[in-house]
Amino acid sequence: MVNLTDRRYIVTGAAGGIGGGIVAVLLERGARVALFDLDETRTLDASRQLDPGGKRTVAIGVDVTDATSVAEGVARAVGGLGGLEGLVNNAGSVVLDTAWDAAIEDWSKQLEVNVIGTFLCSREVGRHLQANGGAIVNVASNCGKVGYKNMAAYNASKAAVISLTRSLSMEWAEDRINVNAVCPGGVDTPMLAGVAEWLSSRLDVPADELLAGMGTAQLGRKIAPVEVAKVIAFLLSDDALIIRGQAINVDGGDTPY
Repeated sequence: MVNLTDRRYIVTGAAGGIGGGIVAVLLERGARVALFDLDETRTLDASRQLDPGGKRTVAIGVDVTDATSVAEGVARAVGGLGGLEGLVNNAGSVVLDTAWDAAIEDWSKQLEVNVIGTFLCSREVGRHLQANGGAIVNVASNCGKVGYKNMAAYNASKAAVISLTRSLSMEWAEDRINVNAVCPGGVDTPMLAGVAEWLSSRLDVPADELLAGMGTAQLGRKIAPVEVAKVIAFLLSDDALIIRGQAINVDGGDTPY
């Protein structure tokens, strides 16, 4: 088990789904965590659930697409935790539609949250990591490698996150900041359930039936958020120092490259 005792991390999109799994695993490995999410009430609820004593987490409402909000949130996190060793960029947005019908506003939202938000948080945290080094893990998606129908904007945004990961890894190596990404597939989250709901009426198939079939082929089931989180915990650790600028598939073998 990777030991992250007393290390301090920010996790964005921490109020649920994969984010909740990430926070749970980091706490289990001994870390302290600042939870970022747009809705501060949900963030506080998640913090209380994962850390009932409130001694190892701080919950902060942050809009990752707003540079001022990010700067203020990171400052609060540094103050609350006493410093930082890293960041997990997990906040994400998906709006399904055909490429013919997709609204530009929906494209903008997904690019702003998934790409610009990842960059803003990385740069702001990176400034705090320059003195002593650290690690950043971006949650991309296998959508950024293989793509799926009705998700052109999301596919493009996650491909951009993969490219951004490589760029930051190269530029920040001299600052001893290690940057990698993970590419989940069929993870059992409310976001995946939302995809099934959207497809249900269009395919005339019950949503629960569609959701049941969204697992990985080799495992025959969906992936649990904590399984993704365990890989992230490893990438945050010193054991992963030779893994740099990579986009690692955590999709049960569905993506072959």
